[in-house]
Amino acid sequence: MTLIALTDSNFKSYTSDAAALVLISDGADKLRSDFKTAFDKAADEEDGIVFGRVDPSVFSKLAERFDYQNRSLLIGLYRGEVRFRRSRPWASDLPDYISQLKDAIAADLPPEEREALVEEEEKARAVLDKPLDVTDANFEQEAITASHELPVLVDFWAEWCGPCRQVSPILEKLAGEYAGQIRVVKVDTDANPGLSQAFQIRSIPTIAVFKAGKLIFMQPGALPEPSFRELVKQAIELEIPADEAASA
Repeated sequence: MTLIALTDSNFKSYTSDAAALVLISDGADKLRSDFKTAFDKAADEEDGIVFGRVDPSVFSKLAERFDYQNRSLLIGLYRGEVRFRRSRPWASDLPDYISQLKDAIAADLPPEEREALVEEEEKARAVLDKPLDVTDANFEQEAITASHELPVLVDFWAEWCGPCRQVSPILEKLAGEYAGQIRVVKVDTDANPGLSQAFQIRSIPTIAVFKAGKLIFMQPGALPEPSFRELVKQAIELEIPADEAASA
């Protein structure tokens, strides 16, 4: 789908019977550039969810309806009902919010269609060919649980971190090369303090690897590409005893 310009007059027609992510922002309230990029990209790639943007300086009725307070506001709706809202949203919020709306859609499907949808999502997750942003809310599912299917490499990073920017293109490259053999996920430590605390992240980037539900590697610092490549190969080849995997 594409990003839709929502207005006072067309808002109901686009959102009343649909799942929708609505961004209210006039562009002057310091909307994060990484969020804008991620939002526009998701609008192009995601099917079944309406992505819309409202200019509150022009469409005052919508701004008033959602209590816009001169800060970027992201709202998730399903069948016209507000499911969540976040002021000054982060790019790392999007995967979880999109997942929540997809869950709402799936809950309304007949059982056989719901099962087929779950199977499709599991297949897509198994062949992830690019790093996935994960959050406090979905880390358990997207990293630890997913590691029972494939090893999961986790990049703990932050937007202001120079070495993190050096690591990012390497992980993009390896995620594509080893798609279907390993998953790469990213955790913005500023946006996800719960995970930062749980894993005692004191230096970034920090790289972790999970397999069969177990943490098998964790090290701070930016590795060169050959070291990352060797780490990925070792994670793929490592065998976790069945009894250890079952207890993870």
